[in-house]
Amino acid sequence: MFKSILRTLVGCYLVASLTQTVSAAPAPAQKIFVTMGKDLSHHVFTEKSNKIVSTHDDLTVVEITPEDFEKISHSAHEEFNRCGGFMAHNSLEEAMAELDGNATREFAKNVSLADYSLNQANTVKAHIGEAKEINIRNTIIKLSSFRNRYYKSQTGLESQEWLLEQWKRITAKRNDIKVYKFKHTDWPQDTIVAEIEGASSEKIIVGGHADSVAGWWGRERAHAPGADDNASGIATMTEVLRVLVDSGYKPQKTIVFAAYAAEEVGLLGSKDMAKTYKAQNETILGVLQLDMTNFQGSEQDIVMMTDYTNEGQNKFIATLIDTYLPGVSWGYGKCGYACSDHASWTSQGFPASMPFEAKKNDMNPHIHTSRDTLAQSDNHAKHALKFAKMALAYVIELDN
Repeated sequence: MFKSILRTLVGCYLVASLTQTVSAAPAPAQKIFVTMGKDLSHHVFTEKSNKIVSTHDDLTVVEITPEDFEKISHSAHEEFNRCGGFMAHNSLEEAMAELDGNATREFAKNVSLADYSLNQANTVKAHIGEAKEINIRNTIIKLSSFRNRYYKSQTGLESQEWLLEQWKRITAKRNDIKVYKFKHTDWPQDTIVAEIEGASSEKIIVGGHADSVAGWWGRERAHAPGADDNASGIATMTEVLRVLVDSGYKPQKTIVFAAYAAEEVGLLGSKDMAKTYKAQNETILGVLQLDMTNFQGSEQDIVMMTDYTNEGQNKFIATLIDTYLPGVSWGYGKCGYACSDHASWTSQGFPASMPFEAKKNDMNPHIHTSRDTLAQSDNHAKHALKFAKMALAYVIELDN
């Protein structure tokens, strides 16, 4: 059973977007249902508080108003070292479904839809040799040059438009690749998708979030370069896409690259996409999440997060590193909550993994501030290059 199912990173960044506009006749307080860990809910509210609707294992459903978000966010971020460790829901029914979703998550943790044996050594070695640090670095520099990539800001829309055109440029000579916007109805920022059509409709997903934020207030104006969180992940997957395209790689499975919108306000983009794929009965062999790849804070180069991820696929990635990336060390770690978009896919029953840049306590301390710049990684992308090579090995071996 998963512990403290702290679904999505809503808290630190949802306060302002849920605050009601002041009008001549004040509207009644809006009721919002959230799921959060029992430890956090009982810290913010008393155990017998009428705000706590239901509790199951380590998860609670809480009914709050927008005014409660600030103190929840403060406690989650400052006292529990989470950001923010809870998820807002559209209705009580949706919140209760999340409360009862352990069976689906347990299935996703253990399901195996692929043969994890390795048999593509020559192809993998040829491709990982083509991945270039300078390309990753330049993409990080460009994405972090936008004032922010907040999901409701003009620069957040412009950064996704730039990425769309960049992926179109990379794939322009291939008629088996489509690059498009996965549109969301409730916010303006789109998820950007590049899809390499395979002989099979079975899919392999490589994803990471494209938005960035800094602080709790004034987020549309805040300076949030987000070089590590998560320009690094987007730059890493962009280089993976480029290598596959330039090599003329023709996949057996359909390979989908996704730059998710609105992760920082609750994994919203990936949640929408994963639910859509589930409703369409898509077969997803595996999901690889690239969120923060360029800050080397731990002795291990790559850390596999074990919560909200698939055990078999995590071992598969570890084998890939041992086989194809000599000298790159790896280990296991734990977020302690649903810390990125892989959790959206896990919640829909798909096998997902999140190899991370460091142990949670060693992660980049400058994220969500104006200091999240490439300078924190000594102005290079050498650490992210390891993730690009790992991701190439993942795609090619899983594809075959």
